[in-house]
Amino acid sequence: MRRPIIAGNWKMHKTIAEAVQLAEALKRQQGEPQAEIVLCPPFTALAAVAAVIQDSPIALGAQNMHWEEQGAFTGEISPNMLKDVGCAYVILGHSERRQYFGETDELVNGKVKAALTHALTPIVCVGETLAQREAGETEAIVATQTRGALAGLAPEAVASLVIAYEPVWAIGTGKTASDDDAQQVIAFIRATVAAEFGNAAAEAVRIQYGGSVKAANAASLLSRPDIDGALVGGASLKAADFQGIIDGVR
Repeated sequence: MRRPIIAGNWKMHKTIAEAVQLAEALKRQQGEPQAEIVLCPPFTALAAVAAVIQDSPIALGAQNMHWEEQGAFTGEISPNMLKDVGCAYVILGHSERRQYFGETDELVNGKVKAALTHALTPIVCVGETLAQREAGETEAIVATQTRGALAGLAPEAVASLVIAYEPVWAIGTGKTASDDDAQQVIAFIRATVAAEFGNAAAEAVRIQYGGSVKAANAASLLSRPDIDGALVGGASLKAADFQGIIDGVR
């Protein structure tokens, strides 16, 4: 049975002091959560948050990384640096990286392979824009992104990672895919994985929904059979809001 995973993507928010305060508040509320919990603060706060959540059920994740171990890549951070600071997860291929920094499926694929090589679990983001959705291209887009990001991986590697379906039109807009729509697309992604990597990998891989997830809609979304958790943006920036989503896992 797939264990749900709730990940908070703090994006470019929180100073070190603010990140510590939020992590401490969340740590205090965790007993034995039904879901795996991951916090993804900005790079500057990774070490401080790692210290707070040590010996707790909360894992640490990063929001991006380079595919090389080291080198002349000004402003970048490597997978072994993330492991060194205590990360277990890394978000890759987020739509904001694709939109603002020109990341392609091929580039995301290189990062996914590097993450797995360094025992980091990738959270691989896929999703369509509003224009693509209205043109009826959702399945074609997410299939292309899924195949591209996972190209060349062994089925066992695919089974171990996380995919996040984040319709771009729902990120930070307050709009959310209906439960039925989210389930339908995520089931399609799982079928795409099955076609490429086999049924065992498809049944094992965890697929999250992301896009204006909040406490009010989390329980309903997470009750669907193929939705294995949530990648949460704005609602992860306040402890009460994020805890409400965690509590939505039954």
